[in-house]
Order: sequence, then C-alpha cells, then structure tokens
Amino acid sequence: MESRRERNLPRATASSRRKLPGRGPLALTGTPGSGKSSVAAELPASVPWIEVGAWALAHGFGHRRGTGTVVDLESLRRRFWRLHARDPHAVYVGHLAHLLPLEDVVLLRCHPLELGRRLEASRRGLPEERAANVAAEAVDVILAEALDRGRRVWEVDTTGRNPAAVARAVARRYAVRGPPRWGRTRWLADPAVTTYLLERAP
Repeated sequence: MESRRERNLPRATASSRRKLPGRGPLALTGTPGSGKSSVAAELPASVPWIEVGAWALAHGFGHRRGTGTVVDLESLRRRFWRLHARDPHAVYVGHLAHLLPLEDVVLLRCHPLELGRRLEASRRGLPEERAANVAAEAVDVILAEALDRGRRVWEVDTTGRNPAAVARAVARRYAVRGPPRWGRTRWLADPAVTTYLLERAP
C-alpha cells in the first residue's frame, strides 16, 4: 500500500513552532480513514504538527491530482533533514509519514470494518480503493512497512474512540516515548474480517 497519494489533506499546519528540548520528531501515520488528520487537529498547542502531503507541495515535492496530492517521496526523503531543521520537534502526519527518515512512529489503527464504514461515509476514493485500504489495515501493511525500516512503533487503536481522546494518547506519547508497543491489534482473528476479505478476493 505504499501509495504516493495523500488524499483530502488541508494545507500544512504547525500549531506551534516553540522549541521543545528533548522531544524529537514523530511520525503520525495510519491507513487512510484511521483518523490522522482529525486527531492532529485535536492535538494541544504545545505539539506542533505538519501534514506530509501539503508540506511536500509547499516545498516542490508534490503535485495535485484530483482531490489528492502525489508526493515525490524519494526526493522528499533526500531533502528531509535540511527541511526538517525548520521544525525540529514536529509531528509529521500522513499515511506516508512512516516512510520519512524518522525513528519514532505512532501508528493509528482501526478495526477494518469500522474503517470501511468511515471511508464509505466520507466518500473517500472509489469502492475498490476503499476495499484496498480495508484489506491493508487487516493485514498490518503499514506496521510491516514501519518495522521493516527499523522504526520504533507505538500503536494507538482509534476504534470507537473520538479524535480528542486519541489526540490525548498521541500527545502523551509525544512527551514520553517509553518502550515501543505494537502487535496487540489482531484483526484477522475476527471472523467477520476474514469473511469480508474472502468475499472481495479477486
């Protein structure tokens, strides 16, 4: 699912540019529909955040396509640390954020069937794109991508939770990293998820 498109993202936002010693940058990532932008909007003013798609556009590493942004990920990676120096304590938000050269990743998770309902309710993408995102969440695609790149990962389950509650959990992790925590979401153990996938298998 290493798509290079960020869909329906507002322009880059840094809610605060105050320097926060000891707090390194953080990726806030997750499958489309897991709540990244909604959660970021609820972060406290002490947590600066930037959405990756709009940030790439602003620096000439992306272009608009339809309602989304296509990101030149390789170029953005190469120039990341020079650009990052302007916001050294930012949270980078987007489903590509874990592919940036950042050590620490907060990964938002959502039960695949709820994720599908969210995507359908928001009319994000075509039906086959929504189904692909549900499948990617079910089989832990973003988690695998992050771990394969040696990231430290903390999962936060957004299922049935409002963005403000999730934002509080993310803000706590921003302040205190602690040992990585992942692997507790086992979506394929739910028969309803495996049935969904089998019914839509090519």
